[in-house]
Amino acid sequence: MPKSDLFAPRIAVILPCYNEAATIAQVIADFRLHLPAANIFVFDNNSSDDTGRIAAAAGAQVLTVPMPGKGNVVRRMFADIEADVYVMTDGDATYSIADAPRMIDRLLSERLDMVVGIRTSGRPKDSEAYRFGHRFGNRMLTRCVAVLFGRTFSDMLSGYRVFSRRYVKSFPAHSTGFEIETELTVHALELRMPVAEMVTAYGARPEGSQSKLRTYRDGIRILTTIVRLFKAEKPLIFFSLGSVATTLLAIVLAVPLLETYAETGLVPRQPTALLCVALVLLGGILFACGLVLDTVTRGRTEVKTIAYLRIPGIGALRSPVP
Repeated sequence: MPKSDLFAPRIAVILPCYNEAATIAQVIADFRLHLPAANIFVFDNNSSDDTGRIAAAAGAQVLTVPMPGKGNVVRRMFADIEADVYVMTDGDATYSIADAPRMIDRLLSERLDMVVGIRTSGRPKDSEAYRFGHRFGNRMLTRCVAVLFGRTFSDMLSGYRVFSRRYVKSFPAHSTGFEIETELTVHALELRMPVAEMVTAYGARPEGSQSKLRTYRDGIRILTTIVRLFKAEKPLIFFSLGSVATTLLAIVLAVPLLETYAETGLVPRQPTALLCVALVLLGGILFACGLVLDTVTRGRTEVKTIAYLRIPGIGALRSPVP
């Protein structure tokens, strides 16, 4: 075996699928063409069609995930598959498989932990694949993450990603559905991982294939996930905002009382006065909660960072062992 082969990374293609019988064979064939050395795994999420049978016939290893939701599938994929480089995309044949080798090369050459495919619909007929409503929602949610966490990706909700083993094995997945992409993004931002983006073509679904994304329902779930992650990762800011809001409300309600007291020496609206006191106390409690939880979060982040650093990085794969 040539010396260079001793350090060739193991590549795993992981495909979460639900009712993708119309496209999964094409996706597997494209990966066989562009990544012939990769192991291809199809995770069938209780499909009611022949997705699993077709994928197995096309040469992929098929595993079944009974719990519904893409987040549950990603959790199983990351836990069960052993590799050095992971390529994750959807089984709907909308992403350009031909770009996978370039994404992997960049991950390895720059020693990154994640490369995200930025979707672009170059042809007019493909513009419906990435509808205006989805693009607008993606930009809005991406901007929210940028405001909350300081930086983000251009296409935060892209399902086309290449990961290092270090990323995959340090990712504590909590999401159950399509909000998993948000969690994948925040995990990289939280640990300040080396990441990159690459433009990739995004086409329309072939005839007979239907999208599982529900714009409003999944958008609300993603927005809820952002708020939840904001509370978990930035508790001091989150609870300080509540503290400031309650304190300002108490001041607004107290101004008329103070004016009356200055004029008459009396406090005629005692319930309002008690409400003001309660709001100030609540603001103090919220701020104290933020301080305590911020300390806890810092400790948890340190533990996650140590767990992340224990896993060999890309550099270890590309450096000969003496």
